[in-house]
Amino acid sequence: MSRSALVVALMVLLAGCAGRERGHEAPVPAAVSPMVWQQVDVDLIQASEQATGQADGWARSAMEYWRTRIYQQTDEKFIPWFDGYWTQEWLSIKVGWYRLNDNGQPDPSAKRLASYLQEQYRARVLAPVALEIDPDAIMDQAAQFYLEQLAKQLALIAQRYGVPADQLDQHIKQIPAISLAPPADHSVSLYQALHAAPLAKLPAYVALNARIHAAGGASDGTSSAGINSVAQQTSDKLQGEFTSRGVAGAVATAVGRVAGAMISLGVAGVRAIVHEQEQPDSQVRIRKSLGQAFDKAWLKLVSDPSSGVMATTHYLAAQIEGHLATVVEQRVLVEPPEKAAARP
Repeated sequence: MSRSALVVALMVLLAGCAGRERGHEAPVPAAVSPMVWQQVDVDLIQASEQATGQADGWARSAMEYWRTRIYQQTDEKFIPWFDGYWTQEWLSIKVGWYRLNDNGQPDPSAKRLASYLQEQYRARVLAPVALEIDPDAIMDQAAQFYLEQLAKQLALIAQRYGVPADQLDQHIKQIPAISLAPPADHSVSLYQALHAAPLAKLPAYVALNARIHAAGGASDGTSSAGINSVAQQTSDKLQGEFTSRGVAGAVATAVGRVAGAMISLGVAGVRAIVHEQEQPDSQVRIRKSLGQAFDKAWLKLVSDPSSGVMATTHYLAAQIEGHLATVVEQRVLVEPPEKAAARP
């Protein structure tokens, strides 16, 4: 075969290979029509509502467990410590010291005692339980759970309407999830929220969390009202005992050192016996005061959409659904191009 014939044959072979390669190239996906995007957005609103309900159910279940653990820890660690004889004796000394240094303030002993008891309650109850679970963690996990459920529904919606993945990604990049800018990183799209790992690391989410906490969101303040009530009752009780203790001390001083010491020990022993007899009733009162205030605060954490454990989830859902509802409404007001073209 001549050289020219070989060159021609080679060119024909290469052309054939190129033709076969072009034949195997995937066709470019057609752009999704506005009517399809309309239905995608409508379904996405419904998916967000469904995911919010699922997250709310999860959060309520988690909060029930947290409440159970708080009650257990209160019964096992705080009430026995607080209502113990020597604790009450120590508290009586503190209340007496508060009274000596009240500087003319109205009822300072109860307030200062409440502050001290809140520290003890946090250390003995809230902090140990928080190692397992707490409202702040539940709030973050509920928001993450919402986004996970929404992502599952989004995949089904895309499959239902044949929306290519790259076009879907571009679409959800236009949907706001958090809008707190400036600064710029305090706003994120639905795409960014869905791909965050984890959500709590996003600066925008951190800023959202801070805003909710500033408004009175999930925190360990759930016990404050109950502690204040217990502190007021304790302060009143201990101050009422000062008079009888003063009389006993005066008698002990009058009869001399040895006899006075015996009288003082005897009075202390009587107080210990009386305290032991009163413990069952006093513990019931303490448990009731703490429980009533805690249940009220717990209910607010569970049900308040703006400051409870579902606050971040409700914010995300409101941003996403609000934007989509506006877009859907705007598309309805614009006549579809197919109808305009078909008009004579």
